Amino acid sequence: MARQRWTEADIPDLAGRTAVVTGGNAGLGLQISRVLAGRGAQVVLACRSVEKAKAAAASIGGDTAVVRLDLASLASVRSAAEEIRGRYPRLDLLINNAGVMDIPYQRTSDGFELTLATNHLGHFALTGLVLDRLLAAEGSRVVTMSSISHLWGRIDFDDLQGERDYRPEAAYGQSKLANLLFTFELDHRLRAAGVQTSALAAHPGIVYTDLFATASKREQARLKPQLRIINFWAVQDVRMGALPALRAATDPAARGGDYFGPRRYGLRSRFLTGFPALVEPGDSARDAAAADRLWQVSEQLTGVPYGIA
Repeated sequence: MARQRWTEADIPDLAGRTAVVTGGNAGLGLQISRVLAGRGAQVVLACRSVEKAKAAAASIGGDTAVVRLDLASLASVRSAAEEIRGRYPRLDLLINNAGVMDIPYQRTSDGFELTLATNHLGHFALTGLVLDRLLAAEGSRVVTMSSISHLWGRIDFDDLQGERDYRPEAAYGQSKLANLLFTFELDHRLRAAGVQTSALAAHPGIVYTDLFATASKREQARLKPQLRIINFWAVQDVRMGALPALRAATDPAARGGDYFGPRRYGLRSRFLTGFPALVEPGDSARDAAAADRLWQVSEQLTGVPYGIA
């Protein structure tokens, strides 16, 4: 079977379009932002560190701006959304990329477990708060970065914040499954509302980026030897790892509810590397009842209603 080789060269001209990229100052977010800006898009780096984001914007060039965003703080999310809405009457792309992985148990100022707050609740709130700007742009897209870790994730509605049983890997898997449930439920609601905005998801395979730096020292010590062992066949560089999200964001043939990931055909790959293609999520990501329940819980926890069916 022939490989599908979708590359940066397939990205159309993006002049006149505005894209917000969370975590756009480093790793996959920086690469995504650089490519979008290189195709003519106005790119907004929504990042926790304004200093690092400004340095990244300077390195990217083009029409690149910075907004401070700490996804672990609902106050910061609301402030960032207000700033974005004040600057931009319409948004063509929102790429929910930022995240943390395998961190020790922590609670945010809002009382949420930090992994869930950063990877899911913060992005849920941000998307809802700028949704009107997305709806103002015909064909706009929300792209949320998930992970193969969703395959072993489980939404524990009885202990969503990990108060009784916290394990870093489980918390990360739960948050990445939440990203997919959110994407598919958002797209379902957008289609039911008859609007032109769509929601898509992507995963990068395994890419050794600054995301691993958020892991505890114990987790980093555990992960690095494993990555060295499998590096020759299972680890992508940042440029390749960014392609699934870029395809979800820009491919004219992509549709709402699509999920893109690297797909190299062969017995050993397990689809962790290669050029981006449509991939199937785990069965748990298609659980409509869980998606609806997570949506209701997320609206309650964040206080951000979407106003779509």
